[in-house]
Amino acid sequence: MTSTPDGTRRQARPVVLLVPVPGKSAIHDLWAGTKLLVVFGVSVLLTFYPGPIAIGMVAVLVLIAAWIAHIPRGALPSMPRWLWILLALGFVTAALGGGTPVVSVGGTELALGGALNFLRITTLSIVLLALGAMVSWTTNVAEIGPALATLGRPLRWLRIPVDEWAVALALALRAFPMLIDEFQVLYAARRLRPKWVPPTRKARRQRHARELIDLLAAAMTVTLRRADEMGDAITARGGTGQLSANPARPKLADWATLAITVSVSGAAIALETFFHLKG
Repeated sequence: MTSTPDGTRRQARPVVLLVPVPGKSAIHDLWAGTKLLVVFGVSVLLTFYPGPIAIGMVAVLVLIAAWIAHIPRGALPSMPRWLWILLALGFVTAALGGGTPVVSVGGTELALGGALNFLRITTLSIVLLALGAMVSWTTNVAEIGPALATLGRPLRWLRIPVDEWAVALALALRAFPMLIDEFQVLYAARRLRPKWVPPTRKARRQRHARELIDLLAAAMTVTLRRADEMGDAITARGGTGQLSANPARPKLADWATLAITVSVSGAAIALETFFHLKG
């Protein structure tokens, strides 16, 4: 919760996962397998070349994709205050480590190596999170399982159960938002219960333990009920095979997206290598 200029309280924006942003765009229309390949390729790139040039080029690519997909600012979650405090503490701790480069300010030498490394790692984490969020905001969860089954088709020659893994992932992705809603309802119901403060510390610990057991039991009951309902729905629709079957395949826009990603990755590798050898 944050305060607005008129003194009222502004509700913090929660983290919304696996719920696509409404609307139509070129990014929304891409095949889910293309988005997964882009995420995988960029992740490999930033693993082996986590330099500022590669991170910056990928960040620009993500921002352009967000602009094309018409992602509103309201889709971004609010940053809690404790996270800002942790980032500030991490920055100060890393800055104390020193290292090159060293600059002189007013006769005082400042080693900026640790601070720059912290900023680079933080930016890298934000870019990867934004890349995953773009997939979540522009892709229906029902398309992920079939896309994985299609991409993993060559692995069937190695007797790897690709279809079973795709079905398991599809079920997990579909159940995750429902379970989050159920747990939020349980937590809200718990907060509505009458407040009674035990007189002793031992009694308070026992009360917390009982409440935790009650919440776990209720969560397990809700999960089993949801699983039973989902099983009945899957059986009525033809079984689990339908979860990994989808006729969608890459189109011209998908090949263009992959070509752009490969071009940007190649340019980032070339620039990182050039400046590394020059330095």
